[in-house]
Amino acid sequence: MSSRSQVYLLAFMFFALGIGLTLYKNQSLGFPLLPGESKEVWTVESKVTFDATDAPITVSMILPQAGSNMTVLAESFSAPSYGFRVKEENGQRRAIWTQRSTQGPQTIYYKLDVVNNEDPASLAPPSPSKASSLTLSSEQEVQAKNFLEKIKARSADNLSFSIEMVNQLRALKENNKRGVNSDFKNKSVAELSLILLEVGGIPSRLVRGVSLEDGRRKQKAVDLIEVYNSDQWVIINPQNGQEGTPDDVFIWQRGGVSLLDVEGGVKSKVRFSTIENDQPAKTVALDKGTVEQSALIDFSIYSLPTESQSAFKRILLVPIGALVVVLLRIIVGLKTSGTFMPILIALAFIDTTPLAGLAIFLSIVSVGLWIRGYLSRMNLLLVARISAVVIIVIGLMGFMSVISYKLGMTQALTVTFFPMIILAWTIERMSIIWEEDGPKEVMMQGGGSLFVALMAYFAMTNPVIEHITFNFPEMLLVILSITLVVGQYNGYRLTELYRFRDLAKGQKG
Repeated sequence: MSSRSQVYLLAFMFFALGIGLTLYKNQSLGFPLLPGESKEVWTVESKVTFDATDAPITVSMILPQAGSNMTVLAESFSAPSYGFRVKEENGQRRAIWTQRSTQGPQTIYYKLDVVNNEDPASLAPPSPSKASSLTLSSEQEVQAKNFLEKIKARSADNLSFSIEMVNQLRALKENNKRGVNSDFKNKSVAELSLILLEVGGIPSRLVRGVSLEDGRRKQKAVDLIEVYNSDQWVIINPQNGQEGTPDDVFIWQRGGVSLLDVEGGVKSKVRFSTIENDQPAKTVALDKGTVEQSALIDFSIYSLPTESQSAFKRILLVPIGALVVVLLRIIVGLKTSGTFMPILIALAFIDTTPLAGLAIFLSIVSVGLWIRGYLSRMNLLLVARISAVVIIVIGLMGFMSVISYKLGMTQALTVTFFPMIILAWTIERMSIIWEEDGPKEVMMQGGGSLFVALMAYFAMTNPVIEHITFNFPEMLLVILSITLVVGQYNGYRLTELYRFRDLAKGQKG
């Protein structure tokens, strides 16, 4: 394989990998491609109240579990006078509050922030059948089976059967009829559905959710039913017979275990309040990735201390400046004094602003060139001459800072952001070019360096580019691939096309 083919192959691999990782972080982890994007976050608060009876108190409430349609970003528990722990059993978490004894009204709070989960975890299939918990009389069981037989003829699978059954039960309730049996007249459609589904041998379970309505307070849990059909669980809303998880409901609990148990208290109940917040999409993505233990976030810049992240935010802009230099030197054909000097000048411009930076740079380089010309007549060795220029540059920077401060010109204080070694080397390099090729070449390379530095500055300070380079460092692979491809270009530069325009005209004639 030729070297050119190897370059193109590597460039393609880097490009595909960079774009793939970027799209994964955007689509799966929720990182925004543009700055300023926000995400809808819901704060759900549960309030447990009961009257203590001066006996040992144990309050147990089930917590949201894996597989929900929402991801829990943060949670907090509030009950100062109670002991607290979280118990996990059979894949379900329960919050346990305890106290030796007390009397009177008691209140316990549990608050969490949730965000929509675009890719919820798959749910386990139903466990092997166990002994029925129903205690139906023979007459009730006969009536239930007759009711189900009528529905079975109108269905094709477990899902259509369940939906038709729910609709029939709703119709009976709306018409003020007793339903299957008079003993069940006080039961809800969800409760009746679960009873009948168990009689029919269809795997099902109770699902409790919380309605997501901004500013809603003191609401009860919403009862839904979930049916196993074609190797997956499907939620059915008993209120309207619709399949699928409602968009405005946060799934809190799956399974028929109790939502709240209170020992040592009476008149217990739990109520929910919800409020909507808009948070930066990046913050939400980081919190969500941390909760889900995403390796792409755990082993990334975000895991570094804040101080190190700030440093990398600037460092990750350097490849953008390098790409600008590559394009302007190889494709356009601009001359610069060195390859990386324009990038370092552009970095200094970020702190000094372009106008102040240009003024400072030109002032120091002009004075430095004059002093360098004087030193060249002393026949100093190269190392000593460059060291002397460095010392003079530092002296000039200090002098400009003091004078500008006394005159109230605070912009000149930013002279310290310019790398002094680069300034000294620039002065040395330009003076050599002046002696060998004349002032015209110095002006071309110096002007080209400043123009490239300004273009790099505008690219590096673009808000979108700043956002992408820091939040999607994988895009460095894309920049690398472009650099490799451009590095294979050996045709005419744009400036050379202008230079040889007369020759092109002569060939046409």
